[in-house]
Amino acid sequence: MLAKLSTRPSTRRRAVTGAVGLALLGAGLPAAVAQDAGPGLSRFYRQTVKWAACEGQDAPKDLQCGKVTVPLDYSRPEGGTLDLAVARYRATGKPHGSVVLNFGGPGGAGVSELALGGEDFMELTDRYHVVSFDPRGVGRSSPVSCGEGFEDLAEATDGDGDVNDPHPELAQLRKAAEECEKNSGPVLPHIGTVNTSRDLDVIRAALGDDKLTYLGFSYGTRLGAVYAAQFPDKVGRLALDGVDTLTEPLTEQARVRALGQQTALENFLDWCVKGIACPFGQDARDAREQVVQLIDSLDEDPVPTGFGAPFSGQDLVGAIGQGLYGKDRWPLLERALAQLVEDGDTRGVEAFTSGGFAIPQRAGTDRRDKEEGGHGKRRGREWSSRDSRNSGTHRGLVDEEDVPLDNLPAALMAINCADDPDRPAPGRVAENLRRLRGRYEQASPVFGRYRLAQVLMCHGRPKGTDYIRRQVKDVDTPKMLLVGTRGDPATPYRWTEQTAKRLGPSAVVLDNKGEGHTGYASSKCVHGKIDAFLLYGTLPPHGSSCGPDEDDD
Repeated sequence: MLAKLSTRPSTRRRAVTGAVGLALLGAGLPAAVAQDAGPGLSRFYRQTVKWAACEGQDAPKDLQCGKVTVPLDYSRPEGGTLDLAVARYRATGKPHGSVVLNFGGPGGAGVSELALGGEDFMELTDRYHVVSFDPRGVGRSSPVSCGEGFEDLAEATDGDGDVNDPHPELAQLRKAAEECEKNSGPVLPHIGTVNTSRDLDVIRAALGDDKLTYLGFSYGTRLGAVYAAQFPDKVGRLALDGVDTLTEPLTEQARVRALGQQTALENFLDWCVKGIACPFGQDARDAREQVVQLIDSLDEDPVPTGFGAPFSGQDLVGAIGQGLYGKDRWPLLERALAQLVEDGDTRGVEAFTSGGFAIPQRAGTDRRDKEEGGHGKRRGREWSSRDSRNSGTHRGLVDEEDVPLDNLPAALMAINCADDPDRPAPGRVAENLRRLRGRYEQASPVFGRYRLAQVLMCHGRPKGTDYIRRQVKDVDTPKMLLVGTRGDPATPYRWTEQTAKRLGPSAVVLDNKGEGHTGYASSKCVHGKIDAFLLYGTLPPHGSSCGPDEDDD
């Protein structure tokens, strides 16, 4: 999902679990060709993973690591190659293959996330090895970076620009795109969901599975849908939780997400005002007005922080957005807002700022604390044009400490841009912003401005593929499970319905009546339904629902 990029030190320390590249110049072969391994690809499909204990002081003892080699460019498989980091928890019972997880982002490093949150998936080890991977350009798999360009990216999309004259921000974005190219290396033109889907099929074969069993969250649902379109005969059991859109342009995605976040905020405030600790009183309508006033006040007069950079209203919007990702975070968000309102203390709300990336997680755990120390320190190396042309070499896994600091936010926008074909000219961008401003503010008086700035994100980058928007539809696969959550602030429920209709009769929808982003981590009902499908092939009726868990109230 697209999100504001923060330059705050606390944010940037957390932006370390993944990175991807920038522009998709060649989005891979059409589905009909992708279904066949094709000439020159057989050597990749014949490999097997050599598993060994994961290195690293904090690595779980029962987690195994390995690598899978894939072509840099699928149209030239005889050329350069790169390694993808993979990890697994072994099946505790008789194994019936593997289930592959993608935690979302885009740009999430699957290996580190599996290490941090693997306990949530242990039920699946009754039948499967539980596997995840760092996609190309992410984590240890040829990571990319924007180097010093990250600062320009953050400033150009922070919501503080003049909507009537975005040309200064557009110039910053063009400069940032050049820096990203310098720092990302030869993998840059070959990153995006279409190629990652092809990598996923190579991983399936390397794991020894005839069919893919898969669980994808948020962006991972987009990857799963693309795989179903490219490799329908290789689809086993696919579960998609927090379903992403396949058709809406970035301009509409951002507006819909603003609307979803506004709904989640209002639900939070309805809960907040029922208690005496709510810093906005006990009237929900008045509380909503107070939040808007607080944001406006901070935009006009930002407050100092311990990191030196002032804390603005748009910074608060980003923090609130992160606090709405799960109902288990609401008490923490309430206390953080109380600290800010009553004492002017920003430390609580700053703790929610994580660069706009959230991994689904069970209540009672908090991955932000685990991310605090970070993995990578470097800014990324510069690559010459000769490096970019030299695709005939092999690129192995990088050391964990060498993953660039800005991988996660760079990857998030890079993959979204690689998957989006729209690149309006600067004059059209300015016209679009003026036209969209009213619609965004109507969708959300809190998140509208914050999201509107993000329609600029892909300016200065090559056009992405139109394959997803045009070709991922009417898939001829076994039944797959799509889960949408009514109170999801990031992937609104309407996208579940739209994507299910787009995919056709193979899609079975489960309606989660709860709050937060995705359902597997927060709803016992959803968790059980997904596990039953993956383990035993048991599907709920299409259109059936899960109510809010009792302990959510």
